[in-house]
Amino acid sequence: MINQVTLVGRLTRDPELRYTSEGTAVATFHLAVNRNFKNQAGEIEADFVSCRVWRKLAENVANYCRKGSLIGITGRIQTRRYEDKSGSWVYVTDVVGDDVRFLERRKEKNVIFTEGRSERKTDIQLETSK
Repeated sequence: MINQVTLVGRLTRDPELRYTSEGTAVATFHLAVNRNFKNQAGEIEADFVSCRVWRKLAENVANYCRKGSLIGITGRIQTRRYEDKSGSWVYVTDVVGDDVRFLERRKEKNVIFTEGRSERKTDIQLETSK
């Protein structure tokens, strides 16, 4: 079976970083992903996708991404369920990310974070005309 997702979009708010009782970092965020077509009014609509990343990747996303950041995420779809206070089952579908790419240039560094490692790309200094 294949369960692989690749999305590119903008964060709808700052990532939320938490730690499990065992001390494992987990970051959650929502990604606004434009659809490939226009609606009847001629507007491009977006889907809002819930995402989760774990461990060092979670800490890096929380430290370097903010609301509006353009990122790419590769991972898998995972569905979980829990029982709410009224006793009803609630089903939640998330993208669990294995790889996150920061797609906008930062002034300091251009870094790609993958689960368990980071790769430093060539730093590019922009020249400004005087």
